[in-house]
Amino acid sequence: MGQEDEEARREQRHHVAVEGRYRTGSGVPKDVSVLDISERGCRFFDKFGSLIPGAQITVRIGPIGPIAATVKWAERQVVGVEFENPIYGPVLDHIRNELARNPGD
Repeated sequence: MGQEDEEARREQRHHVAVEGRYRTGSGVPKDVSVLDISERGCRFFDKFGSLIPGAQITVRIGPIGPIAATVKWAERQVVGVEFENPIYGPVLDHIRNELARNPGD
């Protein structure tokens, strides 16, 4: 995935399969599938494929959110975002262990 190697990762990414959604500004929410997550960001599959780097969005991961984020990269229908504020450790653990259909790592 294009920029997956961009600077060494600051923290471990965890593979998940969680339904989520994003919204740009006051736009209509769009459903996505979150593919992996870390304290500082996530990667998701967006069937619409319309996001561009630099876009400011809010993300919901299951019932968690909205989380303010910036699109860092987008390749076709896969998007990588960085959260404005890192996710608190226990919240990340809850997403990984309770919300993910296939808890990873």
